[in-house]
Amino acid sequence: MGNKTEKDLYTILFAIVMVVVVGSLLAFTAQYLKPVIAKNKRWEKEQNILYAMGVNDNESGSAIFVPTNQVDDAFKKYITKQLVLDNQGNVLKIVEGDKVVKDYSTKVAENYGTDVYLTDIKKDKAEAGGDPSKRHLPLFIGEKEGSTYYIVPVYGKGLWDDIWGYISIDENMVVQGVYFDHKGETPGLGANIKERFFMDDFKGEHLLGSEGNFKSITVSKSNGDPENNDKTDNEVDAIAGATITSNGVTAMLKSDLALYVPYFQTLKH
Repeated sequence: MGNKTEKDLYTILFAIVMVVVVGSLLAFTAQYLKPVIAKNKRWEKEQNILYAMGVNDNESGSAIFVPTNQVDDAFKKYITKQLVLDNQGNVLKIVEGDKVVKDYSTKVAENYGTDVYLTDIKKDKAEAGGDPSKRHLPLFIGEKEGSTYYIVPVYGKGLWDDIWGYISIDENMVVQGVYFDHKGETPGLGANIKERFFMDDFKGEHLLGSEGNFKSITVSKSNGDPENNDKTDNEVDAIAGATITSNGVTAMLKSDLALYVPYFQTLKH
């Protein structure tokens, strides 16, 4: 009986020690890697924004990004301004390079530093609770080869989890490029939203209708233009077998891009 009790006590003590040791190691590792993880996230966002405005190495059939050892410099070179807007088109904050040029809102000034592109869109949407007037809208302005690009971040839901992206448009709301990504869409189906054959179809598509009203872009399985030659039909082909993910992209573009229309209207004045 005594031996059994001692064995049980030894097992319990051993288990406790292992939990403490392993837990401490995991906590130390997480804390040690935190700056590395943050840096990788920053680089990824910079790569995606630049990709959407056409700063990439797409010589092959795959999506090729600016290398991580070059992306900080490329981002500073091509992204000339970072703005925070409200849904009425008012500019709440302007950042140029690593300097805040102007803060028009105390609340925004407190919540956003010079790295507006690191804004958590999902969190911002959740805090707004479905009220567009409470949203803070990041907008990135890029310059490349004499052309101006306005890059808008978008966030939505696919079949299984979150989907997101960046849409680069000109002052007339014509798409110049896109980048999409996902958290857990089906490989070979919904996951193809990040493949070039899908993303490239958006280039040149108009977000406005013939009368200048906002129409967005529908990812349609009944699109009558499989070669995507008509850039004014506000449609691109859906991904075969990925109807729900395609619908998610459509909903994401329509809901998020609509919030930026008032700002683009100010560019006409």
